[in-house]
Amino acid sequence: MRLPTTTVLSLSGFAALTLAGCSNSSTPADASAPSASVHAHQGSKNTTSPAPLTSATLSKRLLNDSDLGEGYTPKAPAPAQHDDVTVLGCPALEKLGGDAAAGGSLNFPRQAKASFAYAGGSDSEVSEELYSDTAQKLSQGIAKIYDALTSCPKYQVVSGSAPVEVTTQKVPTAQLGDERWSQLLTFTVGGRSSIVKQTAVRTGTIVVLVSGSPALVDAHVEKALDKARADR
Repeated sequence: MRLPTTTVLSLSGFAALTLAGCSNSSTPADASAPSASVHAHQGSKNTTSPAPLTSATLSKRLLNDSDLGEGYTPKAPAPAQHDDVTVLGCPALEKLGGDAAAGGSLNFPRQAKASFAYAGGSDSEVSEELYSDTAQKLSQGIAKIYDALTSCPKYQVVSGSAPVEVTTQKVPTAQLGDERWSQLLTFTVGGRSSIVKQTAVRTGTIVVLVSGSPALVDAHVEKALDKARADR
């Protein structure tokens, strides 16, 4: 069953994953992560940090299929579809407007993205996004989006004639990087649901965002962080 490629989160890789498809059950076949999540907006902010990385440098630090292991296939990014999107039942998200309400990228010019399908389970995908800017800009920008998302435990996204019910749950995350955010989202349409986990970690002037099937996110977020800050 296909869902519209759109969501209220201002992270394009996440939008592609979350609304690409629904499984016939409430959890993906490979989901072994906890069923509740916490937005862990914790940790200290750097007072001094290196200069932001370029998009070209970030692209070299993305995970690839050899990093992930057997069973992963690279996927082409889904085209952005930002037209005719309405958010209902969440004033904080409605106020963000623009790309934030239509699944566009975060407003950081230095970025790189990759997506993968996994053969180990139906509708199992994982996506990574890297962003770089000053530590303050990264911290403020991502916290704003996550705070808006987790302010509403339930809301609806309407794109054209296809309403999607969205529920959000904060989840705890491992003590990685300088700041971290994590949540579990359930998307329901036509009586069928799909669960997606999203974890973002800021380390200095880099943000690592991993989204997709909960078990895959848990399996690869630390690996993605290690590669992103290699040779920093």
